[in-house]
Amino acid sequence: MHENFSLKPYNTFGVEAKAKYFVEVHSIEELKDALKFSNMNTLPLLFLGGGSNILFTKDFDGLAIKLSLKGIAVQVLNKNEFLVTAKAGENWHEFVLFCLNKNLGGLENLSLIPGNVGTSPMQNIGAYGTEIKDIFVDCKVLNLETLEIETFDVKKCRFGYRDSIFKQEGKGKYVILEVSFRLTIQNHNIKTEYGAIKSELENLGIENPTIQDVSKAVINIRQSKLPDPKVTGNAGSFFKNPTIPLTQFEELKQKFENIQGYPNGEFVKVPAGWLIEQCGWKGKQIGNVASHQLQSLVIINATGNATGQEIFDFSTEIINSVKEKFSIELEREVNII
Repeated sequence: MHENFSLKPYNTFGVEAKAKYFVEVHSIEELKDALKFSNMNTLPLLFLGGGSNILFTKDFDGLAIKLSLKGIAVQVLNKNEFLVTAKAGENWHEFVLFCLNKNLGGLENLSLIPGNVGTSPMQNIGAYGTEIKDIFVDCKVLNLETLEIETFDVKKCRFGYRDSIFKQEGKGKYVILEVSFRLTIQNHNIKTEYGAIKSELENLGIENPTIQDVSKAVINIRQSKLPDPKVTGNAGSFFKNPTIPLTQFEELKQKFENIQGYPNGEFVKVPAGWLIEQCGWKGKQIGNVASHQLQSLVIINATGNATGQEIFDFSTEIINSVKEKFSIELEREVNII
């Protein structure tokens, strides 16, 4: 157990913040011990995974627990499907590569997403036509009140767009211990319909892509337009893509002919990056903070010296300008502490 502990290495924005107490746990027993300590001292809890979806605007006056539960298990379900279970502390991209090395398909479109396995169901992480819920079987969680282990299947997780029960009424009540996925060993459902993947596969000269080819294309795309958090502090996409009523989209289209949108019934998902760019934010810097020059959806710690509050204030200015121009209110995807 550490006191007054710096969390700078544990958040991908690289902002300085201290935790009153900090502990790294490698087993469920160590986790339960840490929880007992927090109960005895009535301390608020913060669970840290890869630190890629968090912004510290102040010090944390409680116990920060770094989840370092490790291990991957593979089980044959039938001739075409395997059940793959990864502990919460496994790095997400390394887990994807592990599966690809065994020719297990389903996760390839989610290559190079930052963070750890344990946080993937919370966000229902998604990219290039795939979301966690598409291959998710269940996750084991620790009930923080009873200290009992429970199992949450797809239905119980109540997945939505970048959403789940763990961000709603289950927030702060559970900690995810491990996640299981149903992956294919043959007859893979290869998804290349996203334009960027198609273009990249053409650039690579690949006509009949394997799951490894799709992963390579996704990695190339992400590396070409997203900054590496090890080099420039960021948390990937800072905002969710807003979903607006079709009627509102039609009205906006009359005013902004080039507005982009992806219809879904009576609603349309509008790319937040496009909205932000139209408001002049792409590449714009204020003090230590900037919108990335290649992807305006990504806010960066441009100088490495930004405080969390500076980044938060910068994001507020973006929200206000988009609301003023388009009457659309952006929602932050990053957790604010």
